[in-house]
Amino acid sequence: MQRISIFITSLIILMVLPLTSLAQENQDNSLNDTIIVKQKYGLRVGGDIGKLVRSFIDEDYTGFEISGDYRLTQKLYLAGELGTEENSVKNDYLDVTAKGSYFKAGIDYNLYKNWLDMENLIYTGARVGASTFSQNLNSYTVYTTDQYYDTPYTSSDLQEYKGLSALWIEMVIGVKAELVTNLFVGINAQVKGMITQDQPSNFENLYIPGFNRTFDSGRFGFGFGYNVSYLIPIYKKNKKITIPD
Repeated sequence: MQRISIFITSLIILMVLPLTSLAQENQDNSLNDTIIVKQKYGLRVGGDIGKLVRSFIDEDYTGFEISGDYRLTQKLYLAGELGTEENSVKNDYLDVTAKGSYFKAGIDYNLYKNWLDMENLIYTGARVGASTFSQNLNSYTVYTTDQYYDTPYTSSDLQEYKGLSALWIEMVIGVKAELVTNLFVGINAQVKGMITQDQPSNFENLYIPGFNRTFDSGRFGFGFGYNVSYLIPIYKKNKKITIPD
């Protein structure tokens, strides 16, 4: 009788456990639903409208930049920029014009968790940048302590230094928001650190295309971008999203 009682008790436990598990599973499912959405993967291309606007309002500047990124994973993107700039820097002693082209390549990582099929980005990234350019010394003023001259001597003898190059790294942080289907607007900021640069023999580079104004003996630079871009979808991937009850 004792063995029969143990057997019946065990049988009841075995019958109750699956029902308990099923009830728990149903409860979990009632609290969370999972849906599948299609996320777009493809090439996004655009341009920096900030440089175009500045070209119209600043007589000392002309610039153009195209940008692009390609989505590798849900969060990771290959990214790069290609552009050209001409900018004149004038101060009390120098009038210099830098002119050249540049290329930057790196990655972006999306920190923003999109809802459903949204494709917005709040991202951080890194770039390696390279530029080839020339420096034109339009005029310069010679500093002297000789009281014989009433005014400092200023030379307008044009000197051109060609074949210069620079290499740097930069950190990027920015936002891209989808206005309408596949059309994005964005803003970003860059902090740059110079690796190596060629400089003219008698003055420092005040401006380098792609690097912008140089600070602290040309080692650091800063930049901003305002871009409009369009996503060209190539394929889609499924993304599972859990929706709380």
